[in-house]
Amino acid sequence: MKNLISMRDLSVDKILQLLKLAASLEKDPSQINLSRRVMAAMFYEASTRTRMSFESAMKRLGGEVIAMVGTSGTSVEKGETLADTAKIMARYSDIIVMRHPMEGAARYVSEQVDIPVVNAGDGANQHPTQSLLDLYTILKSQGSLEGLKLALVGDLKYGRTVHSLAYALAPFKPEFHFVSPKSLAMPNHILSDLRKMDIQFKETTKLDKIVNSIDIMYVTRIQRERFPDREEYEKVKNAYIISAELLKNAKDNMKVMHPLPRVNEINTDVDSTKYAYYFDQAENGVYMRQAILATLLGEAK
Repeated sequence: MKNLISMRDLSVDKILQLLKLAASLEKDPSQINLSRRVMAAMFYEASTRTRMSFESAMKRLGGEVIAMVGTSGTSVEKGETLADTAKIMARYSDIIVMRHPMEGAARYVSEQVDIPVVNAGDGANQHPTQSLLDLYTILKSQGSLEGLKLALVGDLKYGRTVHSLAYALAPFKPEFHFVSPKSLAMPNHILSDLRKMDIQFKETTKLDKIVNSIDIMYVTRIQRERFPDREEYEKVKNAYIISAELLKNAKDNMKVMHPLPRVNEINTDVDSTKYAYYFDQAENGVYMRQAILATLLGEAK
């Protein structure tokens, strides 16, 4: 495991190893020492949880962080190419964690440098570290990853988190309910891949019809920044709003997850229910990203 670019690059055994290591590091982070190691954060797009949880993960293991947050004040403004920026950052660090609006950017950078590269989100394509922390969160909340029923809700067209999560869960034979406006449906190439893997799924626009039968409700924000047409965004921005009332007859074990930030798709009255799990999910990002950094830097035991 030299890089982490896509969930499709990971075997089931590697996923299980990372889940086990994350659990171990949550209990005892002192077992890994990344002192004198430097992580370069190359974030061409805005980020709160991903960037800060990676920085927290690295620093809590004794490492250091250098960060490029946006392109303002950098040589990108002078016309420096992505390849050249990455090659320079590779001279200053031991591992690169990058977010970029262009699909395929992380894999491209991994081909330009000799140090590990982690994809922290490339456009509407993939977000594998989010999917790994999501798997860890699901495992902690459900006690198993096998045979779960999940509703993926909201922006399934542009939502890189749900794209990666569909692939991440596939080896564990889930039953998916893809809930979205028709204009934001899960891309056909992902549906085709799931059919080839014999994964059960249904597409619907009606969330209320399935709330009482699912184990996980994974909600995504309708992403204004991904829409080429503002009018189209306005039509669907409030397509799904999760409330405590909607969840009143949900299964006891059901958890609501969200990669955050939320806008108005989850009411704050859900926060105090037993179903809310999105803040725990965000915290789990530190433990999983510690496991990823330790593994890619060759320090995992």
